[in-house]
Amino acid sequence: MRKLKAPEVVVRRLALYLRLLQGLGDEGGERFISSKELGEKAGVNSAQVRKDLALFGEFGKQGVGYEVGYLREELRSILNANRTVNICLVGAGELGTAVSRYNLRRFAREKNYPFRLVACFDTDPAKVGKKIDKVVEIYPLGDIPVRIRDLGIEMAIITVPAEAAQDVADKLVAGGIKAILNFAPVKLFVPSHIRLQVADVSLELQQLAYYLDR
Repeated sequence: MRKLKAPEVVVRRLALYLRLLQGLGDEGGERFISSKELGEKAGVNSAQVRKDLALFGEFGKQGVGYEVGYLREELRSILNANRTVNICLVGAGELGTAVSRYNLRRFAREKNYPFRLVACFDTDPAKVGKKIDKVVEIYPLGDIPVRIRDLGIEMAIITVPAEAAQDVADKLVAGGIKAILNFAPVKLFVPSHIRLQVADVSLELQQLAYYLDR
């Protein structure tokens, strides 16, 4: 039931609901939240919250709402966030190093943060063999297939220059990666069975700048 193919926009909202519920923290006893309250926090109406959740089952009690702890765990299960997901990063430059350190610190600090960085890759001989924060080793690009297999890596983050991104994506796909988060400012082409998400910070800033004198 929970593995049905939901629309991307719904998955995005589910991830937002989960983040909001995690932000409420754990308190003694049962704590409930209504669809109206959750919707207001998420910026959608209560009907949309109920519709999104109803795709995966019945989680609330009429007239009472959703028990926070229970709904949080159900969403973690739906989003595969109830287990550790091994990830890698390709491109140990300034952005890649910053993203790596952010991930490592969150994984160490938050008990429910599921994404564990287990490998980094780079083409710079001066970086290969070193470790980020004395934890994660930087490997040469040619090691991608064997590390994906041996370390059980399922997701990858790309933080290389635009001109190198497609080749990196091809290597990751050939190595058996299942999903990619791309920070490189270029459109990537991957097979339909690979999930690709784009995080283009420069593009978002450029779009925001348009409104500065409005």
